[in-house]
Amino acid sequence: MKVVLALGGNALQLPDGPDGIEGQQYAAERTAAQLLRLVTDKSISLAITHGNGPQVGTELLRHDRAKDVVTPFPLDVLDATTEGYIGYVLQNAFHNAVALAKEKRSFVSLVTQVVVDEDDPAFNNPSKFVGPTYDYETAMQIQAEKGWVFKEDKGRGYRRVVPSPMPRRIVELSSIRALMEEGIVPITVGGGGIPVVEHDGALRGVEAVIDKDLASSLLAVELKAELFVILTQVDKVYINYKSDHQQPLERAKLDYLKELYDQGHFPAGSMGPKILAAIK
Repeated sequence: MKVVLALGGNALQLPDGPDGIEGQQYAAERTAAQLLRLVTDKSISLAITHGNGPQVGTELLRHDRAKDVVTPFPLDVLDATTEGYIGYVLQNAFHNAVALAKEKRSFVSLVTQVVVDEDDPAFNNPSKFVGPTYDYETAMQIQAEKGWVFKEDKGRGYRRVVPSPMPRRIVELSSIRALMEEGIVPITVGGGGIPVVEHDGALRGVEAVIDKDLASSLLAVELKAELFVILTQVDKVYINYKSDHQQPLERAKLDYLKELYDQGHFPAGSMGPKILAAIK
């Protein structure tokens, strides 16, 4: 059975954990322990994906603060940077959990490129939240100074938004398949993968962040996976979220889910990409 498992941000940062890389390692260890039965089931051919929004935001801040000393990296390189180190953290946590249980399973982090359309309208309408939250005044000050675009993250304050084009093709798909056929678990399309555009077969990175759930959905489709799971810290999907008419959505057939999505129940910067990923 082929399974694609998309880990949400809570797999890498917990409210009760320490800050920084120690906090991410702590969260990854707890995540690996909770998923031990799944990852050690040899009847399952598994691929793991993950997000990187907060981590990319932190890297953007780090590079901006050091810009007078070293040249800042563009966003696609920061996507690759975070995909590499988060992959290492998860790979290490899963390896240790499996070893402690005296089971066997190999994990490999695969820095992955994902082709996007250069003419994707997302480049003219940034919508993907990255980095920390700010109050309105601080966000507008940073926007004026740096030219970044900020939007309100419903109920959480203001955060930077960047283009989030649709994923079209996973460049390293054949490598992912080969690993899974050998029983190895690839940790792949991290943070949605590195966004690249293609010209005559040549690839070039672009400044964007691909939604990890949409990239994970594409991976599930391309692998012909029987099960696609999105793990998040929200207990349920809701319609009329945070209103007097809020209702949990526990089960939904495809046509109804499409109808709710088209009615705008799921914001683009929040649950929208998860629902669209499920629809696709």
